Amino acid sequence: MITTIPHWLLKQAELNPGETAIEMDDGATLSYQELHEKSLQYAAYFEKSGVKKGDHVAVLSSNRIEMPIVIHSLSYIGAVIVLLNTRLTAKELAFQLQDAEAALMVTEPEFHSVAGDAAHRAGLSREKIVEFREIHLEEAQPTHMQTEINLGDLFTIMYTSGTTGNPKGVQLTYGNHWASAVSSALNLSLSPSEKWLVCLPVFHVSGFSALIKNVVYGMPILLMKRFEEKAVINNIRQTGVTMLSAVSVMLQRMMSELGEQQLPDYFRGVLLGGGPAPKPLLEKAKDKKIPVFQTYGMTETASQIVTLNPKDALRKLGSAGKPLSTASLKIDAAMGEVGEIKVKGPMVTTGYYKREEATAEVMSDGWLATGDLGYQDNEGFLHVVDRRKDLIISGGENIYPAEIESVLSGMEGIREAGVTGIKDKKWGQVPVAFIVSDTSGAIREEDVLQFCNSELASYKCPKEIHFVDKLPRNASNKLMRRELLYLRKVDGDKG
Repeated sequence: MITTIPHWLLKQAELNPGETAIEMDDGATLSYQELHEKSLQYAAYFEKSGVKKGDHVAVLSSNRIEMPIVIHSLSYIGAVIVLLNTRLTAKELAFQLQDAEAALMVTEPEFHSVAGDAAHRAGLSREKIVEFREIHLEEAQPTHMQTEINLGDLFTIMYTSGTTGNPKGVQLTYGNHWASAVSSALNLSLSPSEKWLVCLPVFHVSGFSALIKNVVYGMPILLMKRFEEKAVINNIRQTGVTMLSAVSVMLQRMMSELGEQQLPDYFRGVLLGGGPAPKPLLEKAKDKKIPVFQTYGMTETASQIVTLNPKDALRKLGSAGKPLSTASLKIDAAMGEVGEIKVKGPMVTTGYYKREEATAEVMSDGWLATGDLGYQDNEGFLHVVDRRKDLIISGGENIYPAEIESVLSGMEGIREAGVTGIKDKKWGQVPVAFIVSDTSGAIREEDVLQFCNSELASYKCPKEIHFVDKLPRNASNKLMRRELLYLRKVDGDKG
């Protein structure tokens, strides 16, 4: 059994030194040799600052070119990388710094204030905060350089969203990330001209996984600081991008921006995660001949673990596909019935940092209980229904918010929709819808209710409709259904 491999960036610097590794949307580029050399210089700086193998180093950064350099540099000295969400408050950041036992925090000038506040709350001294501009590149490489990767070593700690309490640090080894990248390649296959566009935050597992693909495959990535639909489309057309990782709202905005136009034939498709995708959106993409590879995964699985194969992308519209070649899947219910999704494979986390009880709750004999609901059809394809915690139980009937959202998104005049449940004296819970309308004209509540009554069983129809300017989403543009209720309180006119 393989337990060590050559360091993946070092290997690419040997195999493809002059090939482009990273492009930025501002035109900056790094070859694999340049990425390797800069990472060594950063590693030497961090080593000189006292960072050693096994230390936990927090990184608070947007999608800047320094981000992958810092990640590889810390890997070269064997440090564990704690990835921090840039949208968190100082209080939230301080909790994660303390919980992860971070010895150092690396950040960018934009977050100078919040980083300082968070560090102070966490008990980190000012000299333990390093901004990119403060890194002096003098030494050529660290004294103790890790030229090999032990696949069992802890590589990253990423925190869950914490919707049911304090967030938990998901521990992911080098082997977890390696297995995810290799399994993805076996499923999607690789084109010689492959180029991946990354507009999801690198501090999230979906964006981070592209950085691993970059050094495992020897495949260039185009790193965008943020998602903007017009810029994404232009980059696909002008820079030869073949693959894009996105979530539903991003694809929705791209479809609207494209209008009657299409993407180039060389564009292979969109790897779509972040939850069940609305069927009307998938139909629009199909009409435009844009393959959508729906995928299912989470932080605990180092990104995707179930993905629709390219050959089935159009035939099995709406399915998340089958488990990747190194992974296994089972549903806690009879075939065809909805139950909890459980997964197993070398990309699955070893557990939560310092959370033995929480780990034991979700892990059993290597199987991870995901907390998500779904079913397998008669061909074994997974259909993700919803999060267990988002399930609405009304009068004994199960209602899945994602199903209602999918129906609403198919109504003309609706740009986005979010659904959650509220307490009801008669039924226990009832669904409530929050709608962002498009700019083509006014849309009335009675029109929405009439549309729902024509498309859904009466018990699934929203009992309230709230029009809002935007829906609450996290940094990966994933809908945060639990926060929808705050919008209802602000609207206030219905209870």
